[in-house]
Amino acid sequence: MSAPLGCSVADAAHRAGLRAAGNVDRSLSPELVRRLDLAVLRGIGALLQPVIGADPPRAWTGDEVADAFAAAPRHRWILGHWMAALATEGLARRDGEAYRAGPRIRRRDLAAARRDIRDAPAKLGFPPELGDYLTRTLGELPRLLRDEVSAQALLFPGADLATAEAVYHRNPVSRYLNAAAATSVRAVLPAGTGRTRVLELGAGIGATTADLLPVLAGRDTDYLYTDLSPFFLDMARERFAAHPFLRFGVLDFVTDLPGLAGQDPFDLVVAANTAHNAPHVPRLLARIGDLLTPDGVLLLVETCHEHHQSLTSMPFLLSGGAAPRDTRRGSRRTYLTREEWVAALRDAGMRVRVDLPPPGDPMGALSQRVILASR
Repeated sequence: MSAPLGCSVADAAHRAGLRAAGNVDRSLSPELVRRLDLAVLRGIGALLQPVIGADPPRAWTGDEVADAFAAAPRHRWILGHWMAALATEGLARRDGEAYRAGPRIRRRDLAAARRDIRDAPAKLGFPPELGDYLTRTLGELPRLLRDEVSAQALLFPGADLATAEAVYHRNPVSRYLNAAAATSVRAVLPAGTGRTRVLELGAGIGATTADLLPVLAGRDTDYLYTDLSPFFLDMARERFAAHPFLRFGVLDFVTDLPGLAGQDPFDLVVAANTAHNAPHVPRLLARIGDLLTPDGVLLLVETCHEHHQSLTSMPFLLSGGAAPRDTRRGSRRTYLTREEWVAALRDAGMRVRVDLPPPGDPMGALSQRVILASR
């Protein structure tokens, strides 16, 4: 179904997203996200408090705190990242390149934080697995820092997908984003009888794929589903077995895209919750542009701001990778801002056609966006 007469693609996609999100009180989203962010950050502060709050009072560098926790080499940077986040919220004080303890986090503060971690996700419409996951990662932080347990093992306990589904699929924000993405793709892919070639990068559990496949099922489609991990490919083969037009392959999109340049170009490239992993996003976008047909489309689902609630998981999932060499160079930022994405796409010769949610919409409280751009 194309956009209704007189309605832009973005308008139609936004409306479809809201329908998919369901009956949630979006007006409460910013407040609930804020409560959840502070609750997780207080949990991190309570972990660090016995170290940076010890007598006699002094300033601590990230490396000194990393030594105190016997952090694995690839995770040492996380301690300084955490202390910087604590300082932004008044829970620590910056002292030059070091940090001093902020106000003491008391038992009642932690009790309130635990309640918010349990209650805020539920009020946002997330399944209980999200609160359980945040509680579990907070409790495992010492072992995560020492590399005695992996963030992947906590996200996929016993190879179970329920937690990842709660984070990336079974919640109002993901339903909004994926429905808006599917509606956008339906509206902009050129009509015709020719084959539609699709490449998905870093497809993971296929949360966005699941919404795109019904849009593509009526076409002559060739869909190459890729990920760096064979675990996800095996899962997807089983999950999407009813769609014979899918092919599967291991692909590192940071290094392997030039090898696809000699093949037939793609009408659609999909990168959901993954493109920020590239150390140089403008270079990635240029390589994607080389793989697209003249009227090809790139679909991005991206987080554009690091929330404190992700600090117990995302740094460990990314730790050890190449340091950013783009506009994030020299910072600890994981994500590009919305403005940086728009500028990078423009510089890669692409025109942004969908950029949702709209400014000020409560659906953007978690800073996640769907961006569709064409050549």
